[in-house]
Amino acid sequence: MADPVAVLDDLRDESAELDRLVGELGPADWALPTPAAGWTIAHQIAHLHWTDTAALLAATDETAFAGEAAKALAAPDSFVDDGAETGAALPPAELLDRWRTGCEQLQLALRAAPSGARFPWYGPPMSAASMATARLMETWAHGLDVAEALGVTPPPTARLRHVAWIGVRARDYAYLVRGEQPPAEPFRVEITGPAGELWTYGPEGAAQRITGPALDFALLVTQRAHRADLAVRAVGADADRWLDIAQAFAGPPGPGRPRKGGR
Repeated sequence: MADPVAVLDDLRDESAELDRLVGELGPADWALPTPAAGWTIAHQIAHLHWTDTAALLAATDETAFAGEAAKALAAPDSFVDDGAETGAALPPAELLDRWRTGCEQLQLALRAAPSGARFPWYGPPMSAASMATARLMETWAHGLDVAEALGVTPPPTARLRHVAWIGVRARDYAYLVRGEQPPAEPFRVEITGPAGELWTYGPEGAAQRITGPALDFALLVTQRAHRADLAVRAVGADADRWLDIAQAFAGPPGPGRPRKGGR
C-alpha cells in the first residue's frame, strides 16, 4: 500500500508546478484554447477545482458526496463539462483563489484521514493514498494541457510513477466502462522512468506484456496522446487491446487525442 504522506507530498509539488504556470497569467491568457476541444485554460483549472471539491466532500461528508454522485449519474455525458463551464465563467483571479484553497483543504483532509479509511468515488471507493494519486494524475494531465496552450514543455519527473500506477490499477475499469469483459490473466508492465529506472507491475512471467517509456505510458493512460505517436509496445492480443482503451480516470470513456497530423 502506498504511503499517503509521500503521495500527498508529491500531489502538493505537482499542484505547485501547475500554479507556477497559471499564477501570473493575465486575464486574456485564461481564455487561451487548450488541446481539449472547447476547453480554455480556465476550463482546465475549473475542472481541477471541481474535482478537488468532490474529493473533499468524499473525504469529509459522504452524504453530500452521494448527492453529487447522483447528479453525475443523471447526466453521465455532460456533468464533467458542466462543472468546468461553471468554474470557467468566474473571474480568473477568483477561480485561481478557489483552486488554490481547494488544493489546500483537500491536502488537510486527506492527511487527517484515519489509517485504513476508504472514501466513495465515481469509480470504486478509494483510500487516502489512492485519492491523492488520482488527484495527482489529473493535475499532471490537465497541467499538460495548460502547458501546451502556453507553449511550454514541462520536464517529466519521478512523480510519473503515480500516474503509471493508477493506469495499471485501472486496467479492468477501462474494459468494464466499455461493456467489455476484462482479461482474466494479469499483465506485465515494464516501463522506464525519467532517470532511466525500471518500473515494473504484474508477474514477471506473464504472457501479456507492455513496455516503453514511463512518460509515454502516462500520456497513453491519461489519453493525452494517440497511441500511434507513443513508444509503448504490447505483446499479446489482450495487451494490445488494452493499449487502445486504457484510461486512468473514472467516468465514461474519453475520446482521446487525434494522431499527430490527423493521419
